[in-house]
Amino acid sequence: MAEKTIMLACAAGMSTSLLVERMKQAAITKGKDYEIFAKSTADIDAQLSSTDAKPDVLLLGPQVGYMKAEVKSKTDAAGIPMDVINMTDYGMMRGDKVLDAAEALLK
Repeated sequence: MAEKTIMLACAAGMSTSLLVERMKQAAITKGKDYEIFAKSTADIDAQLSSTDAKPDVLLLGPQVGYMKAEVKSKTDAAGIPMDVINMTDYGMMRGDKVLDAAEALLK
């Protein structure tokens, strides 16, 4: 079982798939055992109420950053930190930087 679960959410859950792979590579390099996955924003409620796949941190893709307040109220209620992924790191697919941001939220 992974030590932490990191969820990325975007409009359809597809555009973050490359970023997820880059984050997984960065986690391996750091010797971390993380489960990292992407879902659609429509799946956030189900993931937050899941008993077996509940994330430890949630990151929103910048293209859905306008949803931050709505999602934050849900993650706050679930006790899960969240933020919007830095647009430059997202655009340049800097998995290491996005992983660092997720880890900072976990502390």
